[in-house]
Amino acid sequence: MKTTPLESDSPAPAGRSLSDAAAVAWASCLGAGHFPVASGTFGTLVALPFAYLLTLLPSRGLWALVVALYVAVTVWAAHRAGKRFGTADARQIVADEWAGFFVAMLFVPWSWKTAVAGFFLFRLFDVLKPWPANYFDRRVQNGFGVTFDDVAAGAWTRLALEILSRAGLLGA
Repeated sequence: MKTTPLESDSPAPAGRSLSDAAAVAWASCLGAGHFPVASGTFGTLVALPFAYLLTLLPSRGLWALVVALYVAVTVWAAHRAGKRFGTADARQIVADEWAGFFVAMLFVPWSWKTAVAGFFLFRLFDVLKPWPANYFDRRVQNGFGVTFDDVAAGAWTRLALEILSRAGLLGA
């Protein structure tokens, strides 16, 4: 877990604005990030039903748009929350896990098999951080980097799910 301060940011202000409160609520996924152990894993687990709800949207275009908007808001919220928590990638910030998991499950036909495979593969890629996830994780110490290391892990997961699906290992 990183404890690197945000680059070129001053410490968190003493007061708390409504914008700060909204950013912290979003970034912690309404408190899921405050789980005392393995908050990233717990946060991803909590994202499962929301990923399912995305599959119910009436079109793939809308699904992609909602995921893109979620990622964009998460970049802002993670940056702002990181400033409040005093470190760019505070353990309480789990909206980035949601963003990565939503990317991982984008256009995947939903089943519990694909959801479980997606969950475990995403956690694996989030820990291993293959390029470019490792670049964002190590070099970009702000909301963009915090979010996009998980988005990159989600893209790797999506690729792995596609390979497993085409190989017939995820079933129908």
